[in-house]
Amino acid sequence: MYLPQYHPIPENDKVWGKGFTEWTNVGRAKPLFKGHYQPRVPADLGYYDLRLPEIRKEQAEMAREAGVEGFMYWHYWFGNGKQALERPFNEVVSSGEPDFPFCIGWGNHSWRNDQWQDATSKLEKSPFIFEQLYPGEEDHIQHFNSLLPAFKDKRYITVDGKLFFLIWDPASIPDVKRFFQLWNKLANEHGLAGFHFVGLTGGSQEKQAKIYELGLDAVCTGNQWIAESHLKGTYTRIIMEKLGKFFPRIAPLKTFKYKDIIKYLFTPEDYKENVYPMIYPNWDRSPRSGRRGVIYTGSTPELFKKHVQDAIKVVEKKSPEHRILILRSWNEWAEGNYMEPDLRYGLGYINALHEALTEQ
Repeated sequence: MYLPQYHPIPENDKVWGKGFTEWTNVGRAKPLFKGHYQPRVPADLGYYDLRLPEIRKEQAEMAREAGVEGFMYWHYWFGNGKQALERPFNEVVSSGEPDFPFCIGWGNHSWRNDQWQDATSKLEKSPFIFEQLYPGEEDHIQHFNSLLPAFKDKRYITVDGKLFFLIWDPASIPDVKRFFQLWNKLANEHGLAGFHFVGLTGGSQEKQAKIYELGLDAVCTGNQWIAESHLKGTYTRIIMEKLGKFFPRIAPLKTFKYKDIIKYLFTPEDYKENVYPMIYPNWDRSPRSGRRGVIYTGSTPELFKKHVQDAIKVVEKKSPEHRILILRSWNEWAEGNYMEPDLRYGLGYINALHEALTEQ
């Protein structure tokens, strides 16, 4: 998973101030307790700007060294032709560089101005920066056509010969099965084999079960809530969430030890043929949401390597095309899940992933 929010756009400038990018929250983060690793400072690539092709090339070279087989670029289409943060990916497609496999993840969710701010911030809440809309079939066609150059690109990742396309919230799309049929039809008309639609799941096992009923080709499981509930207890985890939402100044922090969390991030569902587990180098959302954020503590390259080794065991008996692990993420710095070098660990996580993938 690859986040494109490392270049300014007018809408972010308007809400957050001139020049806002992901680095704004990363750079101003503060430790919330003794030993809390914040702020996190990038090393080799620095506070980069994704409008620079040199940076995109270096990222791909690092990823290749780590054993990553492709980037899934987050893509934002809000309906009625409205996009955001599309420039880096569009330039990757149009320039042909970097020569590194890619696919698309549709982040089909609205943006609010409280998504990337501390709960104690005095910034006035607004309904939406962008509201996710689904105007109808013509918009779906326009959406497909806007991405057609990418779908035809030789670098685009396929599974079972079909285009891998992940959807953040497939259940929110009205008549989602009709959407699948329409896009597959459009793909066939352009000489493409169709789509391998993957839905992202999260939350409780009950919530995840509903995603399986939508007619997707596969699902990508996000089992953080399940793992956190296992450690704290389901009711305690729910209470922690409510307290953090309504009483952020006094609520206890939602902290979990990484070494404990990784023991419970895989469930029996992850062993199924059409389920793609996620692996996490770490998690710390406090740069975006302050005391409301979930924080994993004590992650190290060595523990991450063990986590990846466990994940490989989950998928090793699947057919070759479905031995897929989703890395969350390559560069989500303000959520603490990133692989890129920082001042503390350097290339440690990149080396750990490479070792876990090659020591088989």
